[in-house]
Amino acid sequence: MNILLKMRKVIDPLIPKAISNKWKEYRIKRFQAHYPKVINRIKNKEKITVSFFLIHSSVWKYDKLFQLMLADDRFDPVVVICPYIDYGEENMIRDLKLSEEFVRSKGYPYIMTLNFETGKWFDVKQKINPDIVFFTNPHKLTKDEYYIDHYTESLNCYAPYNFGNSHLLEMFHNQMFHNLLWRLFAETDIHKQFSIDVALNKGQNVVTSGFPGTDIFLDKNYFPKDPWKKSKKKLKRIIWAPHHTIDDDISTLSFSSFLVYADFILELTHKYEGFVQFAFKPHPLLKPKLYLHPDWGQEKTDNYYNLWENLENGQLEESDYEDLFLTSDAMIHDSGSFLIEYLYLNKPVLRTDKDDSITDRLNKFGIMAYNMHYHARTKEDIETFVKRVIEEDDEMKESREQFIQKYLLPPNNQFASNNIFDEIKKYLE
Repeated sequence: MNILLKMRKVIDPLIPKAISNKWKEYRIKRFQAHYPKVINRIKNKEKITVSFFLIHSSVWKYDKLFQLMLADDRFDPVVVICPYIDYGEENMIRDLKLSEEFVRSKGYPYIMTLNFETGKWFDVKQKINPDIVFFTNPHKLTKDEYYIDHYTESLNCYAPYNFGNSHLLEMFHNQMFHNLLWRLFAETDIHKQFSIDVALNKGQNVVTSGFPGTDIFLDKNYFPKDPWKKSKKKLKRIIWAPHHTIDDDISTLSFSSFLVYADFILELTHKYEGFVQFAFKPHPLLKPKLYLHPDWGQEKTDNYYNLWENLENGQLEESDYEDLFLTSDAMIHDSGSFLIEYLYLNKPVLRTDKDDSITDRLNKFGIMAYNMHYHARTKEDIETFVKRVIEEDDEMKESREQFIQKYLLPPNNQFASNNIFDEIKKYLE
């Protein structure tokens, strides 16, 4: 870590907010001033190197964009697998290997940042010095060497890993990360306006592209693989996707109702065996948080996950989820981005919440999406939804379709990934 980064970590918390904002604005202007120089440097290059920094495979949203670049002779894309460092070395190595399996399954060129034999880390800037960097997460979850501060000679880009729905607009639109980007690709014009309203740079680097993570749901030429366990009888397929915020303060996210319903959902798998195949799709951060929870711990958590993996009419899904969604019949969740993403499929979806305060923690787009859900406040509500799915009773189908047409389709009558690709090429021609 260079000396300037070390100084900022010490000095920034000590500066009053008004002065701090001026200091941040100065930093933003200095950083943004590099981008015209970068464009001039790379626009005439025969090959443009593009690094996609991946931390968790489950939040990879760049599939179609990566494929567009692979198919274009001018671009040389590579996935850089970065460590998740917040929950110890064991979890870090586990996540690195999961991401590696994921990227290998795609057949994509990649770089593993950790040499497992020597323990040494790959220096991306020194060995690749990428022309363009796509980040997959705005939060400081990885080593400083793989964070935006280090990449003053690259066009730094980001499309959100989650379809924004939280009331925490500062967190999702005004971190220093968002302000330093060359391009922040927004899900909708409403999300672009959030950046205009709260970001220090007034959203000057924001372009509305649509959400690339849902391109696959709009692609009529895509045929999903079937990830569900085989059964002799045709069963309804229901995903349960619990969030990780099991102990968050209610003033932040606090979406998760996992601790309330974990045992009950398992009971439903047994009760509706022969009618429903369930898939347990936990947020990747749920397991490490359960490891540290006083009522769970590693042994209980591992046993619970193993139960799901070994159920005849249940399964554990910890990687990407697009094919799982496309081949499902319904979903139960208390997730963040899934609140909006699953609506693209126009299938019945149930939101489980601990109380009625959930809408206080959603932005206005999130509230609109929330209103497209069935809602559960009790175990009985969840079971009623399961019965509804079995009986194919879906009274909200037409309302969801109207919501899709009005709010969810990307601009320019094309995929979000194409909008992102076109924006980049525009500056390199």
